Amino acid sequence: MEQLKPSPPNNPPLTPLTFLERAATIYSDIPSIIYNDTVFTWSQTHHRCLQLASSITSLGIRRGNVVSTVAPNIPAMYELHFAVPFTGAILNNINTRLDARIISNILIHSESKLVFVDCSARDLVLQALSLFPSKQRKPLLILIKDESFETIETIQTNENGSSSSTVDFISTYEDLIQKGDPNFQWIYPDSEWDPMLLNYTSGTTSSPKGVVHSHRGTFIVTIDSLIEWTVPKQPILLWTLPMFHANGWSFPWGIAAVGGTNICVRKFDAEIVYSLIKKHHVTHMCGAPVVLNMLTNSPDNKPLEKTVKILTAGAPPPAAVLFRTESLGFTVSHGYGLTETGGLVVCCTWKEKWNMLPATERARLKSRQGVRTIGMTVVDVVDPSTGESVKRDGNTIGEVVMRGGCVMLGYLKDPEGTANCLKNGWFYTGDVGVMHEDGYLEIKDRSKDVIISGGENLSSVEVESVLYGHSAVNEAAVVAREDEFWGETPCAFVSLKNGLKEKDIPTEKDIVEYCRKNLPHYMVPKTVVFKDELPKTSTGKIQKFVLRQIAKDMGPIRKSRM
Repeated sequence: MEQLKPSPPNNPPLTPLTFLERAATIYSDIPSIIYNDTVFTWSQTHHRCLQLASSITSLGIRRGNVVSTVAPNIPAMYELHFAVPFTGAILNNINTRLDARIISNILIHSESKLVFVDCSARDLVLQALSLFPSKQRKPLLILIKDESFETIETIQTNENGSSSSTVDFISTYEDLIQKGDPNFQWIYPDSEWDPMLLNYTSGTTSSPKGVVHSHRGTFIVTIDSLIEWTVPKQPILLWTLPMFHANGWSFPWGIAAVGGTNICVRKFDAEIVYSLIKKHHVTHMCGAPVVLNMLTNSPDNKPLEKTVKILTAGAPPPAAVLFRTESLGFTVSHGYGLTETGGLVVCCTWKEKWNMLPATERARLKSRQGVRTIGMTVVDVVDPSTGESVKRDGNTIGEVVMRGGCVMLGYLKDPEGTANCLKNGWFYTGDVGVMHEDGYLEIKDRSKDVIISGGENLSSVEVESVLYGHSAVNEAAVVAREDEFWGETPCAFVSLKNGLKEKDIPTEKDIVEYCRKNLPHYMVPKTVVFKDELPKTSTGKIQKFVLRQIAKDMGPIRKSRM
């Protein structure tokens, strides 16, 4: 058998791009995309993506070039997940809520050659380009128009497709499609290790880094996610997760693989989401815990007529939020992943016997991150100093490490950062967690968010979970505040629910007393700060580095012995 080696027939490069042609064959007349009054079938989506890829190539974009997008969850955003890599180029989705300075830095760092700009982000991108150094080459711009979106000013283009702005839009999106060849032969990767995606981290703890993923890794995480979430053929997915967030956890390609229907929505609004669920008989949704919180706190949160499966990740969800979400008729699946893994690689796979437990206990179990998906080789929690696995006791804290086929190739132009997290045969996530006796992982914190009070490691996530159980609390985040006696003590930042009666509005003392009843003494916040809204990244994660700075500016607690 030693003579039997990989060969072209049995070793073509793996890529999820092949899913679209298959969908167009099997599900040709099935709706692929619905957006307001626009409906495309899988056959139409296939042809549009080929035409778009043809036109992108005619602009001089070549294999290995970076093509960026700045757009919400609209049809164009979905199509670009196929059309850009069809050209051999690397897709770079930029989140729409970043400021012009960060977008400018991303475009310069990535050396982006072409940017697709939604009409709502036009001024933002033009401002970003105005910040380029004078000798820096600027990327070409394509404008994505949207008749359903009311812009402040109408952009007039001349016969050459140029905008009246000082920075030219060389074409509109639809014009580019119309000019393209529907018989374009898309460019297959030379190797499955060829880069396909460039995603910048959300910057919850530091400056964003450029994460590079291969065709192979994206193929693996896509199939893996479909299996883990048991997605059937022809589901109806409502896009409540931004596609710019880790490429929508791989589901742009996954929904093509199963011939589903993508319900696109420009902006997340609980009222709109509930109406779309009812109108289109939505079966699946994804979103960070903040999405669950918004849905449960909405005045439109009446019980669903039919069950909707919702996959949540991005931050450890409080058990109280999970309980409220499922009480409305959602079936929540909870997972864990990072930009560096391209999607979810750990899921709280449910056991049938857990259905016999009380609702509060089920929610507590579901709030754990879970076990590795089948596409991951190993996930473990190790002692950072020794590299040895920690005890499976649910208490011993260590760093979460993993290895598997969908882990990133590395950080763009950052060999030191790559070497720091890809070492000793592991990807070091920077997340702190415990392993329970049953083998289920539970994330306790980012390594930077662990609070060391009187020598004890204290998980901010555990304190936050208790705070979310308070009937008046809408959002909660806990960081360390310097304490002259204890070294550090918990500082809680809290936003309250809208519409509370005056007698129901808690004071700092009320919050502290509530925590005393539900937490060990040393974990009770010594400071509570009320805010109208907590600062978040574009993907809904609370920016703890902002809160840490506020806590630092408050100065140390003097001689606290609480």
